[in-house]
Amino acid sequence: MNPPPISDPHNDPNAPRPYTPPPLQGDGTGGVIPFKNPNALASYYIGLFSLLPILSYVMAPAAIVLGIKGLKYAKQYPIVKGQAHAWVGIVCGGLWTLVYYGILLLAALTAVLGRGGR
Repeated sequence: MNPPPISDPHNDPNAPRPYTPPPLQGDGTGGVIPFKNPNALASYYIGLFSLLPILSYVMAPAAIVLGIKGLKYAKQYPIVKGQAHAWVGIVCGGLWTLVYYGILLLAALTAVLGRGGR
């Protein structure tokens, strides 16, 4: 009489396996659209649309603030991505803030200095 075979638990396909968490991954878009970093994404779009003259007085500074928040969030959670979108929002917001507030300042100075000369 032969004893029953002893199965090796390491090679047994029916043996329970220890839990292994799934690997950390980015989003399904490969990081092209950082939907997990809403501040960076909002900064990007608001910075681009701050090109519109009337809206840019509010939108451009908002793009800067959201871009900074997006960068901080991406630094805290590197898997999230979105640094490029945040930087585009900061640069566009900063550029249009300087341009449109510069135009506003120039118009105000022209109005004030124009009245003094008459």
